[in-house]
Amino acid sequence: MNATLDRPHVWQPGAGTPPLLLLHGTGGNERDLLPLREHIAPDSPVLSPRGTVLEHGMARFFHRHREGIFDEDDLRARTDELAAFLSAAEQKYGVPAGSWVAVGFSNGANMASAMLLQHPESLAGAVLLAAMVPFADEGPEDQALNGKRVLIVNGNRDPMATAEQTQTLAANLRRRSAEVEVLGFAGGHIIDHDQLPKIRQFVSYW
Repeated sequence: MNATLDRPHVWQPGAGTPPLLLLHGTGGNERDLLPLREHIAPDSPVLSPRGTVLEHGMARFFHRHREGIFDEDDLRARTDELAAFLSAAEQKYGVPAGSWVAVGFSNGANMASAMLLQHPESLAGAVLLAAMVPFADEGPEDQALNGKRVLIVNGNRDPMATAEQTQTLAANLRRRSAEVEVLGFAGGHIIDHDQLPKIRQFVSYW
């Protein structure tokens, strides 16, 4: 296997669009989000990698100093690694470059938004579930995300992905010309299955 692809992952081929990049939350693995495919894009190909960082034995996509405080230097490095992984996967599995729609939960959502900000060429868009702001300093306004579509799905009672986090994340993405939709629900730090039909409608754009 290509060394860049030498990390645990699941590939499920499909004839539909868009190809999905599934990014699990803390303590999850490459199989956690696979059931979402049947709900939001049952014919789409799916790539689901495992986070390569361990925190007390739990897999994550990047280090943090403590809950809610990210190690941003590590996040940038891990984002570069994931972008290289996606490029290798595109070649191996025959996926058009930059056509992925990331679907991430919690830590995976934060990785997905970091990917949009640091490697916008890697993704067509994203569904961010229980998402926080990845970088404290997002830099100047630009057009790097023009044409990218993002859906943020955060619970109104989420103690981590708070209303302030949601608003700031949406504003940061919009400053870069992303088309951002925010979908709230009466719940906490979870994937709310009642929102899956709306997520499916969002993903069907591609």
